[in-house]
Amino acid sequence: MASSFFFFHFLSFFVIFLIIIKVSQVHGKGTVLNIQDFGALPDGKTDSSQAILKAWNQACKSKVGGTIFIPTGTFLLNTVTFSGPCNGPTIFNVNGVLRAPTGKSRYEYWILFQHINGLTINGKGSLDGQGPSAWSLYNVKANSRHPPSSIKFNDMSNVLIQSITSINSKFFHYQIDGSQGIHFEDVTITAPGDSPNTDGIHIGNSNDTIIHKAKISTGDDCISIGPGTSNIHISEVYCGPGHGISIGSLGKYQNEADVNGVVVRNCTLVRTQNGLRIKSWAPSPPSKVFNVTFDDIDVNNVENPVIIDQQYCPHSTCSKQGGESQVQISNVKFINIRGTSASKVGVVLNCSKSLRCQGIEIRDLDLTFNGHEITATCSNANINFYGQQIAAPICT
Repeated sequence: MASSFFFFHFLSFFVIFLIIIKVSQVHGKGTVLNIQDFGALPDGKTDSSQAILKAWNQACKSKVGGTIFIPTGTFLLNTVTFSGPCNGPTIFNVNGVLRAPTGKSRYEYWILFQHINGLTINGKGSLDGQGPSAWSLYNVKANSRHPPSSIKFNDMSNVLIQSITSINSKFFHYQIDGSQGIHFEDVTITAPGDSPNTDGIHIGNSNDTIIHKAKISTGDDCISIGPGTSNIHISEVYCGPGHGISIGSLGKYQNEADVNGVVVRNCTLVRTQNGLRIKSWAPSPPSKVFNVTFDDIDVNNVENPVIIDQQYCPHSTCSKQGGESQVQISNVKFINIRGTSASKVGVVLNCSKSLRCQGIEIRDLDLTFNGHEITATCSNANINFYGQQIAAPICT
């Protein structure tokens, strides 16, 4: 058992190493293109969209690639799409502030990158989504059009987002869809704890994603992992406030692809509404979640530090059709989860009656509530407890 455990950890680190090498091989510098040379003005009022697009087009066409340089100052950028394929690696070096327009938008993104192999977004600057101007104007619970994500990646590969700060998105800060080889390194994501639907990083239908050394404070999930994701490696993330690190919600739509190969390691969660969570709707169409590991996690005053919720319902307008989730959850490990819970019940395993959770492992759990051991509840799960922790619950 021990040898297979260490082999899994070695294999995880080896996969991360290979992905980093692959990403780094495609990122170059090329020609440096200052957006002010193309007419951008750093006054925070003049629309710099066309100037930045001109710089982008020149960099994208270059066979040696190019760097779009955003100097200090505040540049207003309206909704914009940066499309490839490009002839060489492209870099967005942001040292100033890119500011979104205020109010509602008819688009589902502020900045879209698509069809590009080899993109870097870096610098000491920030992306200001102007969320406070729009949060009260949308009613996402009523299934109306949702606000725009700040950055959306669609059909992308070999992307590095490094050292940049995202502030006050109107919806998701970063949304990844249909992409591979996306690597976040040393990023900061921030929005108020009561801001609606401001997930830090949302991943869907993508593989080989790395999130390393991130500080995320939001009003929703710090990181959310949607259907069709595989090979996700998350490490050294500080999360709080927010709703924790979540797989799901799953099972809301027909024909959702499976989730597998998720590793969350050496992270810290502080005063979040949930900790480490897997959530699916009920009733739901069939899909699977398997091979998931949460390891070496510190929690500080976190509600529901460990939770599997297969009766997920985020608001009172949920359908009352009845029925069970058809999302099969299996081979999930919670290892070395330690700290303080804000709820007496620190472990909640609420699995589907029709598809019991299989192969759930909780090892070396060390959680307290107001100085006392937490309790656990479990239903419809095949679970094994190992090492130091609370007494194992009896699953019904």
